[in-house]
Amino acid sequence: MVCSILYYPGLEIRLSQRRVLKDGKEIHLSRYEYGVLSFMAQHPGTLFTKEEIFENVWAEDSESCLSAVTNTINRIRQKVEDHKETPVYIQTVSNLGYVFAMDKDFRRKIAK
Repeated sequence: MVCSILYYPGLEIRLSQRRVLKDGKEIHLSRYEYGVLSFMAQHPGTLFTKEEIFENVWAEDSESCLSAVTNTINRIRQKVEDHKETPVYIQTVSNLGYVFAMDKDFRRKIAK
């Protein structure tokens, strides 16, 4: 069964509605911002390279557009992180890629 809503502390991603709430308030994300956030949040704790994110969200194969991933993640952080300098949700793994952080306090629920 696929989760229709992902719950993380302070963040709710409603997949079927393509909506994101931060501390209960809806935030506007562009198509690609939503794509990156929802893709990574569905795979918490999984390390993704920029190439993997680009191929899954943009559905293209192009090394020349990898800066689009970095820029998109920076915009997501500005919108969902309390302190973008110390991100909680999308963390950078130096020289490897990005991971949607999952620590012992994060959890996923199936909403009915």
